[in-house]
Amino acid sequence: MSTEQRNLSNPVSVTMDEAGVAVITIDRPARRNALSLEIKKLLAEQVERVAADDAIRVVILTGAGGYFVAGTDIAEMLEMTPTEHSLNRTDAVFNVLRHCPKPVIAAVEGYALGGGCELALCCDIIVAGRSAKFGQPEVKVGIMPGAGGTQRLLRTIGKYQTARLVMTGEPVGAETAFSMGIVSELCDDGGALATAHAVAKLISRMPPLAIRSIKEMLALGFDASLETMLTLERRAFQLLFDTADQKEGMRAFLEKRLPEYVGR
Repeated sequence: MSTEQRNLSNPVSVTMDEAGVAVITIDRPARRNALSLEIKKLLAEQVERVAADDAIRVVILTGAGGYFVAGTDIAEMLEMTPTEHSLNRTDAVFNVLRHCPKPVIAAVEGYALGGGCELALCCDIIVAGRSAKFGQPEVKVGIMPGAGGTQRLLRTIGKYQTARLVMTGEPVGAETAFSMGIVSELCDDGGALATAHAVAKLISRMPPLAIRSIKEMLALGFDASLETMLTLERRAFQLLFDTADQKEGMRAFLEKRLPEYVGR
């Protein structure tokens, strides 16, 4: 990495390379990167910061120590009341991540369980090592997913597979998750971050306005009707013909050279 912004006492760090790829790393090894209130707050702040940085084209979210995120910190939640959940905005990080305008890739090793699975499901692309495990085990401690687990899985893998995952609390391996459609790309264990980097660099070379429009259409398409989304897609397609990047991309294609996109 050419530049690095890291405080060794900070369990959520950010690095950025010359291609405009930012890597946000959760580093809480003693708890396998479990999401405490502090981690959630720091993570939300870092996602907001990279989202506002025009130099950053793509974001990778990962965990240190061979784990993505093993869940949410149960010790903190044991005595928490509904009001405290609201006051502490325990869902804020998931909302911030869902609304990040930049493409976000989850690089998953080890466990992505509970809040960790929901964190990955907020991303646009999920890359996973073959031994990684995905699951929503909340039912085993008397609760249920509360940050998108039931709804995002429902829209990704359907009712019957979702019911099995969230009602039994049993995780599935990365290869099964890939066959279900949860995981975008499998790789050898230990290679998730490098594979995510390769995908991120491909995306970083694409026109930023077109990427943003694609992300917006994919997000809206979850809930809208097909006819509505076909209309919105066509409008987004047409609007891109008013950008400098569209002219550059098509000229470069005709001139048989690499395009230079500037995000305008």
